[in-house]
Amino acid sequence: MPTPAETAATTTHDADWWRQAAVYQIYPRSFSDSNGDGLGDLKGITSRVPYLKELGIDAVWLSPFYPSALADGGYDVDDYRNVDPRLGTLEDFDEMVAALHEAGIKVIVDIVPNHTSDRHVWFQEALASPKGSAARGRYIFRDGLGENGELPPNAWTSIFGGGAWERITEPGPEQAPGQWYFHLFAKEQPDLDWDNPEVHEDFLTTLRFWSDRGADGFRVDVAHGLKKDLNAEVASLDLLHRADLFREGEHPLWDRDEVHSIYAEWRKVFNEYNPPRTAVAEAWVHADRRAMYASPEGLGQAFNFDLLEADFDAEQFRRIIAKNLAEAAATGASSTWVFSNHDVVRHATRYGLPKGSGRGGKGADGKDWLLEGGDPAQVDAERGLRRARAATLLMLALPGSAYLYQGEELGLQEVGEIPDADRQDPTFFRNKGVEVGRDGCRVPLPWEAAPAEGSSFGFGANGAHLPQPAWFAGYAASVQEADAGSTLAFYRRALALRHELQGSESLGWQDASDDDVLHFVRPGGWHVVANFGTAPLELPAGEILLASADVEGGKLPGEATAWVRVAR
Repeated sequence: MPTPAETAATTTHDADWWRQAAVYQIYPRSFSDSNGDGLGDLKGITSRVPYLKELGIDAVWLSPFYPSALADGGYDVDDYRNVDPRLGTLEDFDEMVAALHEAGIKVIVDIVPNHTSDRHVWFQEALASPKGSAARGRYIFRDGLGENGELPPNAWTSIFGGGAWERITEPGPEQAPGQWYFHLFAKEQPDLDWDNPEVHEDFLTTLRFWSDRGADGFRVDVAHGLKKDLNAEVASLDLLHRADLFREGEHPLWDRDEVHSIYAEWRKVFNEYNPPRTAVAEAWVHADRRAMYASPEGLGQAFNFDLLEADFDAEQFRRIIAKNLAEAAATGASSTWVFSNHDVVRHATRYGLPKGSGRGGKGADGKDWLLEGGDPAQVDAERGLRRARAATLLMLALPGSAYLYQGEELGLQEVGEIPDADRQDPTFFRNKGVEVGRDGCRVPLPWEAAPAEGSSFGFGANGAHLPQPAWFAGYAASVQEADAGSTLAFYRRALALRHELQGSESLGWQDASDDDVLHFVRPGGWHVVANFGTAPLELPAGEILLASADVEGGKLPGEATAWVRVAR
């Protein structure tokens, strides 16, 4: 079998492959379980490569698969250059990469540079070392306030709730309370100090490690959070979320200008390879600041979450699309589009809620649907899926990269009703009554329509690490394989056509018949018409290549999108 690097060399000739790629996010623990332990694994991914190839994606993005205590779904990393033994081995990784590359599918690895886990060898060394040591200098340690240092250095709170500082016990027989360390997320995720050159060098080593094993690119977690000013005199972390309190680039924790010096270093490493490795930033920043992360001298691309947070509304979609395409054209970057991922309610559910929009979704009473119990009865699943298919077909027609989340090709709904005892997301445990957590979009996929009781619907032989509802049976891949009108068949056709029709990264807006309609044309006479309203719409005369709902008499139904080839 060829090595991952050898297969990468034969499948990634085009240095710009990422600019209009369809990227499929895999949450490994919930994708496919090969050994029946309830957790998805790398061999499970390898076994599903034929499925991924037939789907028609260009790349997979792997959420963290590193050794981890799962305090935050694998984003608490024990070892950046290894595989969690519950998920496989480095040899399994190599086999998976080789199989994906053989199928013409690139591999994007998730990297988590803001923090390690508290089990990382560096942090364990810091706990065993004295105050002021080089080992502690890799993290953010501070003396506490108060007479005996019993108070944290400031009153900031973590993203997951509770204080952002955790006090340690100093080494030695006295076992005395000592310094505090900073954790922007869970206490099991101590933040690294990116003013330390050793931190810089270690991550450059990690980037080369995975690139040498055939990784084609990286998704950078919390890319806007690495550089910090812990001396800022701000009373509450809550205030830090208000960008209007700070000048651009001067926020104490987020999106500081100096973070880009890190990515300039990374770009030099990426460019050591032929073709250069790619990267995409997860940076929740103001749209005007996103271009710096996506610059050719930096990571090259940054996630655009604007459509993910928008209502199902034509004017909002048009404004977002036009702005982001103009931004990409001005900077030379490539736009990115996404509706669902491992952190948000699935868009087929958001669009089916009475006030469905944004990252979560509101029920009929205007309150957060998940916090109200995630009652399936509040979701109009049929309408949600209809809108989701329409939005996705529109998105797949746009210039730029399309990011898909595992299971959306099956039309999966969010699993809202998960017993408290089965939940895993730390946001639930640390913020009970405030956030219900992200487990509902991380429930393992249904591959087979097996009986509900005691089943994992083909995910694995002995159940799944998060409970799957009985209604998953109707969404199983095996059921949809046999149905030409299924959402799976729809995605396959859309992705195949996307490859066939794609040209330059441009579009031309056309005058629409009313405010609920978006109409644009791509190079080659390929028209895209999206009807956000409810009344049927007359389509341009031509060949209907694909529609998200049945077209009758040349009319596109409400809440639907069509691709039409118009004769010149």
